[in-house]
Amino acid sequence: MEIVKYVILAIYLIICVALIVVATLQTKDSQGASGTITGSTTNNFYEKNKGRTREGKLKRFTILLGVLFVVLAVLLGILYVI
Repeated sequence: MEIVKYVILAIYLIICVALIVVATLQTKDSQGASGTITGSTTNNFYEKNKGRTREGKLKRFTILLGVLFVVLAVLLGILYVI
């Protein structure tokens, strides 16, 4: 059982570092005050295909790593209590 704890802990640490790196690589989505004043058009080609761009893939990968982070954190909590 100790080996399983250490393997999951190693995977957890790798996911932590990957999550930090991927979150740092993302760009800021908000347009600030100028976007509020001028308004934003969401009916253009870029907005329709945003999931296929680098930003869309990074966002999806960040969500996946975040879910794995939470699941492994709960699993490690359970394993260390037992």
